[in-house]
Amino acid sequence: MTGLLCKVWLPGLRLRHTNTRVDQTPPRIPLTPRRNWWKRNWKWFVPLGCFSIALLFVVFVGSVVVIVFSAVKSTDVYKDSLARAKSHPAVIEALGSPVTEGFLVSGNTNINGASGEANLAIPVSGPKGKGTIYVAAKKSLGRWDYSGLVLEIANTHQRIDLLGSSAGAHSQ
Repeated sequence: MTGLLCKVWLPGLRLRHTNTRVDQTPPRIPLTPRRNWWKRNWKWFVPLGCFSIALLFVVFVGSVVVIVFSAVKSTDVYKDSLARAKSHPAVIEALGSPVTEGFLVSGNTNINGASGEANLAIPVSGPKGKGTIYVAAKKSLGRWDYSGLVLEIANTHQRIDLLGSSAGAHSQ
């Protein structure tokens, strides 16, 4: 039928019929089956997975540390103690100016509404040296009463009383 249409539409065309045999051989099947994904990729996946888990753990621990230290640094007793130390003439003489606080604050604070207590050790440093502010305070009726507030110079172990001459001091 196709040849007839070609002769009608294309009168000068001669059609040749060839009998060619096409050998169709099936594709070669490999003798060993292809390994699954895990067997091909475990050498890079296992170390990457372990590294990812370790990295997530480090990020989690770092986040907890930052949250805890920022919570302690946001308390009134921490801010007031640091402000007193930065403005005290004996501290400026011993450490130099400016006095900057360190990151690793140790101690504890326990605040329940208008009452609480705090025992802190705040590392500070200046151009001339380093030291630690030791704070002992109780909060009663919304007011902090300092029983001790001293700066200990790291090299000489000299202590500077930041409360002044009074036995105790009050803060808002």
